[in-house]
Amino acid sequence: MLRLAPAVYETILAHAGEAAPAEACGLLAGQRDDGTTATRGARATESHRATNVAPNPEITYEIDPEEQYRLMEEIETAGDELVGIYHSHPGGPHGPSSTDHARATWEGYHYLIVSLGGDRPVVDAWVWTGERFAREDVAITDDSE
Repeated sequence: MLRLAPAVYETILAHAGEAAPAEACGLLAGQRDDGTTATRGARATESHRATNVAPNPEITYEIDPEEQYRLMEEIETAGDELVGIYHSHPGGPHGPSSTDHARATWEGYHYLIVSLGGDRPVVDAWVWTGERFAREDVAITDDSE
């Protein structure tokens, strides 16, 4: 399960709305639960916006490697762990796209996708197993939980 602090949830939704019609993207920081890589849940307590540098940002996302490295250093310096990546699908789908499948490389990490294609945003998460995306639950939890 991926647990999001309420502020992280709100920040990601705002980022997705502001970036539309382009895809928003960024990194999730927090703590990973104990367990094997494939079954490990996480709690995201911070989100780090990234610039989408993809040539076609309306249909895909790409984070500049230097920016990604800088953000990962910020996460580590703060005493957190990288727990996942988020991005938006301004027009859908609710799940990972064929491009997401083709480009997935972060095995055991959480991929959070915000779909803006319906009446209300849909926030879902998956873990990349190395072969496929495995659907997981997302919970918005207060920091005291």
